[in-house]
Amino acid sequence: MTVTRRTVIGGAVALGATSAVTLPASALPAPALPASAAGRLSNLAHLDYLRTSVTPPAAAGHSTYGSGPLGVLWTYADRQADGSYKRIGGGTYDPVTDTYGQGAFNADDISRAAVVYLRHHRQFGDRSSLTAARDLLRGLTYLQSPNGNVVLWMQPDGTLNPSADPVELPDPSDSGPSYWLARFVWAVGEGYATFRRVDRDFADFLKARLELAISALERQVLSRYGQWNIVDGRRLPAWLIVNGADATSEAVLGLAAYVRARGSTRARRALTQFAEGISHMSAGTSRSWPFRALLPWGESISVWHAWGAQMPSALAAASSVLGSRRLLDPAVGDTAGFTPLLMTAGGPDNGWLPAPIDRTQIAYGVDARLQGLLAVGLPGLKQVAAFVAAWYFGANRAASPMYDPATGRTYDGISGDGVINRNSGAESTIHGQLSMLALDANPGLLRLSAGPLTSSGLQVVEGEAATGGQVVTPPSAWTGESQWSNGSYVSLAAGGSAEWTVPSSSSPRLVLPVVNLLNPGRSRWTAGSRSLGSINHDALGPQGISAAPGALQPITLPTPLPPYAATLKATAVSGQDLQIDALLLLPTISTLRLGTAVLLASVDPHPRTFTITNTPGATAYIYTADGNLHSRRRLTGGTSQVLIQPGGFTVVL
Repeated sequence: MTVTRRTVIGGAVALGATSAVTLPASALPAPALPASAAGRLSNLAHLDYLRTSVTPPAAAGHSTYGSGPLGVLWTYADRQADGSYKRIGGGTYDPVTDTYGQGAFNADDISRAAVVYLRHHRQFGDRSSLTAARDLLRGLTYLQSPNGNVVLWMQPDGTLNPSADPVELPDPSDSGPSYWLARFVWAVGEGYATFRRVDRDFADFLKARLELAISALERQVLSRYGQWNIVDGRRLPAWLIVNGADATSEAVLGLAAYVRARGSTRARRALTQFAEGISHMSAGTSRSWPFRALLPWGESISVWHAWGAQMPSALAAASSVLGSRRLLDPAVGDTAGFTPLLMTAGGPDNGWLPAPIDRTQIAYGVDARLQGLLAVGLPGLKQVAAFVAAWYFGANRAASPMYDPATGRTYDGISGDGVINRNSGAESTIHGQLSMLALDANPGLLRLSAGPLTSSGLQVVEGEAATGGQVVTPPSAWTGESQWSNGSYVSLAAGGSAEWTVPSSSSPRLVLPVVNLLNPGRSRWTAGSRSLGSINHDALGPQGISAAPGALQPITLPTPLPPYAATLKATAVSGQDLQIDALLLLPTISTLRLGTAVLLASVDPHPRTFTITNTPGATAYIYTADGNLHSRRRLTGGTSQVLIQPGGFTVVL
């Protein structure tokens, strides 16, 4: 189960000076073998192990379909010294009462596990998967309260625990909209679409429960449709579930499935309104942060995180069901613009806050990137998806497989320094299986072979590494809406300056100083005698609902850093306490090489050529900033110049 946004971001890991990653060929494993003679990657064995059943004591207002034990799912599975796994719940365990501070089972994971079994049944016609999905949906709907909201936690004996320890908002968990309500909609929407064809009575029950959830969303969230929140001068939609495009995107996946299966008019209206809200979270350009990504949180313009970032998948689904190209365009920007840059910067890291601080990589984030690329569905994006999918099979910071097709286990994550957490809890297992099902459904998707993994993309130089200025370390790195990189920043006053030594590069690089737009003043930026531009440090606008004054923002300087530049200098022309968090250095052409396959991403405003070493006979596929094929070229020699379009990407296979 994913912990809440405030905890994930606040616990991020500091980043070093560079994001370039090189792993030797000998460190990488051979590609994973299929789990069965049928050639499937999907294997539900570990997810089956996490499932159990419970007969809960009576709870006022809670009921479900039929009779008998309910399907539930253990939250975590910790690896034991002998290699086995122990199922456990969340929070402190009390052996006297056999209870956890949170609980043993939770609605978030039950919902998403139901989606896995539903998709597995639809894909392979497996009757046991249909039975598992029914059991889990019965358990999930028992957690729904009469107000349409959902209780998050259940104890081992089935007792509901509406107020967990530690506290999670809303508290009680069924007192308002929540991530788990959004995921309830996802699961029940996909459940209705499946069971309407095989069990009409159960489908009608699911429909009634889904309509109850939609009623809660109308009352608590969509009543604000058309209203806007101000966040540091930017208007953001006020009608997102828990102010999150991430949470809302998971509800949209369920609503899209329901509406496609001839769901109600009110569901179609909710789908339209929620999808519209998500679309307004697109930000940046090909040359400015966050590079056309869809931001996940409606209370910050300074945060992107990978976990739960299902926004492109949701918009693609809504666009298809509603017949709206307008909804697809932001999804294209996210997948064709941001994702290639994310991959060349070191892979699917968990958090750019706004500097890429949280270098942890988890299946929930990897799966969201993969699903988005495949859902938008352009051929070039499917080629990029092959680079993302390779993470599961060893193309990662640990140079080790994160998915075991023989057992169906996906490990819980990789730290920023390449250490694998070999626990295999529900969330990792679920999203690993969702990814494997997607790969099984796309047999034409290239399985990239093992080989040396090298990336050359976004680099970070910490503000406090400068000579000059005053280093300030706030009491907390977390500001309430973003995070200071490495926990500190450098402050400049009028007439003061700071100078950094920067990593050498043979290519020009965009310079994006991460500054706190708070105090009036202006800084001038130079590399030797060359002027790169200036930054106005004034606040962007009213603070609005943002949790902190000011906004940490990477600002693109107009002139790139020239090749082989060794230093970078900032001078405060005016103002006091101009706060500089870090420098982001982004090559105008960044690269990711996996074996003989190459991904190149451009932030250059002009078409450029780039020299690569390649296997004779490889083909370069050149895509525009919108992900459309511009041209292709067969490469002959061992060294070739390949074309990259402005803001686009090129794949060499």
